[in-house]
Formats: sequence, structure tokens, C-alpha cells
Amino acid sequence: MYSVKPIGVIQTPYKEKFAVPRQPRLVPSATSRVKLLDEANCIESVRGLSDFSHLWLLFLFDKNLEAGWKPTVRPPRLGGNERIGVFASRATFRPNGIGMSAVEVRGVVQEGNQVYIDLGSVDLVDGTPIIDIKPYIPYSDAINDATGSYAEQEPEKVDVTFTQEASDSLQNSGDHVMKMSVITQVLSQDPRPAYKKNKADNKEYAVNLFDLNVKFVVSHNLVTVTSIEHF
Repeated sequence: MYSVKPIGVIQTPYKEKFAVPRQPRLVPSATSRVKLLDEANCIESVRGLSDFSHLWLLFLFDKNLEAGWKPTVRPPRLGGNERIGVFASRATFRPNGIGMSAVEVRGVVQEGNQVYIDLGSVDLVDGTPIIDIKPYIPYSDAINDATGSYAEQEPEKVDVTFTQEASDSLQNSGDHVMKMSVITQVLSQDPRPAYKKNKADNKEYAVNLFDLNVKFVVSHNLVTVTSIEHF
């Protein structure tokens, strides 16, 4: 019997699974940090890490563990209809619920007795348990002639606009320029279910980012942020 103990938790703008980027680096304006825990929370454990430009995060899909898994899944990139094997996907419902992401290292910080690793853009819900960290090694981890099957290219993006009401509300939030950029980059990926793409949709959606509840509608490949509420 094996057990896994988290060595940290991630802090991100994404307060729920909906609208989390499907891969890291798709929302370059968003930053994050790992808060190290227990025995891992010491500056010695990250000595030399800031000399690397990127690292691998291994983490748990903790919110999906109880739901179990199936041998086949329907990736959004294939329209949400075609099934492939779970091991030919990056689906979040997996036998052991383990995920991995290559992310940018922005620095190592110690605040009192707490050690943090500052990172660039990630694809994780706030509070996701981190189970290991490894440096990204360019000569072995980057494969120049690799192919990506159905995920060869970055997903297409849609335009995003803000109503005057939403824009005015965001002005009252700290770091409003950065937050507007993150909201735009998140919603430009059209986070709705795959079967909704390119179809008429009168529904108003909402996503929690930072301390904000962002409401939006989608019409003809245009996302309109209708309102922004502060928690």
C-alpha cells in the first residue's frame, strides 16, 4: 500500500474548475505560487531551484478523486463527442488522479517561516495539492520533432469585450489592469462545454476569478462580460 502526502498547495486566481485553462501558459498574465508545507517548508528544499527557468509540478486532481474514472474519455478538442483512451488524454478523471504541468519559475521567496515558489501561468484550481516538484531539463524534456495528434496546435481563441458596467466595476478592484487582462485571456478560450461551441447560446455564465464573480454571455464567437461582482 502506497500513500502520498502533499508537499505544498498552489495559490492561483482560479477559484473553481470552470474556466481553468486546459494547459499552462494559455493565460500569460496570470501568476501563481506554491506554498510549501510541513517538512518541505524550508529554504534548503528549494536551494538551486531558481537557477532553472521552468519546473514540473505534479499534483492531485483532488476534487475528482471520489468520482472515479473510465477507460475512455471525450476530449474537448475533439468536440466532446469522440471517445479516446484515458491514457491518450489529459483528462482530469484518472486512475490515480495525478496531473503534471510544466510551468515558469519566477523566483523563491521566504516570508518569515514560510517558503513560496513564485510561478508564471498554471492550469490549476486554487488550493490544489502539490505532491512533487522537479526541474525542467531542456535537453531531455523538450523534444523538437514531437507530434501532438488532435492537440497539435494551441486552441483557437474568441474575442472578448466588456460592457461599460462591467468595466466600471472592475476599476474599483485593486490591480484592475492585470485582472482585466487575466479575465480576457481566460474567456478568450471560451470555457463553455465543447458541444456549445459555434452554436446559439442565450445562457449567461459566471466564473470566479480572484475575488470576483465574472458574468458573461457568448454569441457568434464573441464573449461579452456583462457584469463583475466583488465577493
